[in-house]
Amino acid sequence: MRGIAVAECTVETVVNRSRFVCTVYRVAGEGEARERIEAHRRRCWDASHNCTAYVLDGGAVERSSDDGEPAGTAGAPMLEVLRGRGLSEVLAVVTRYFGGVKLGTGGLVRAYGSAVSRAVEAAGTVVVAVWPRLRVRLDYDRAGSLEGLLRLREDVRLLAVEFGPVVVFDVACADVEVLAGWLASQTAGAAEVEPAGAMRVEL
Repeated sequence: MRGIAVAECTVETVVNRSRFVCTVYRVAGEGEARERIEAHRRRCWDASHNCTAYVLDGGAVERSSDDGEPAGTAGAPMLEVLRGRGLSEVLAVVTRYFGGVKLGTGGLVRAYGSAVSRAVEAAGTVVVAVWPRLRVRLDYDRAGSLEGLLRLREDVRLLAVEFGPVVVFDVACADVEVLAGWLASQTAGAAEVEPAGAMRVEL
C-alpha cells in the first residue's frame, strides 16, 4: 500500500470564485480520522462545506461525506482519488468557501476530485508497510557485533538500543520467523525475542 509522505499538507485551488482548500492528513486509525475531522470543522466553522474522505486498514475501511453538497458530488470523487492512488491511512478534508457561482454537479465532482489530487501530489507518496516490532535481549559480549549486523539488514529497522543488565534492541522487521532464525544462528541461541506491537514503515 501507499501513504502520503508527510504528516499533513494543504493546497488551495479556486474554481469560479469558490475556494477549495484541501488538507490531506496521515492518520493511524478511524478514531484519529474522526478527531481530525472535528478539529478541522471547528477551525473552519465559517466555510460553506467541509467535505471528507478517508481510507484505512489497507482499503478495508472507507468513509466519505458530502457535508451538504449534492449527494455524490464531493465525498465520492474525493474517495475515488484516494482509491485510485492506492493510498491508505490517509484522510482528505476539502473546505469550500462559496464564491457566488453555482458549479453544477459535474463541476463540483471535478473541483473536489482535483482539489484532492493536487494536495496528494504536493504531499508526495511513499510505499508503506506495517511491520512487527520486537525487543531483542542479549548479553554484552555478543551485542556489539550484532548491532552492526542488524544495521546492515534491509528487512530490519533498528529503532533503539537500551543498556541495562543486558542490551535490548528495539527493532521492526519484515518477517519475524526469518529474523528469529537469523538471530538464533548469529548468537548461538542466546538472543531472547519478544513481540512489542507493530509500526508503520516507509520502504
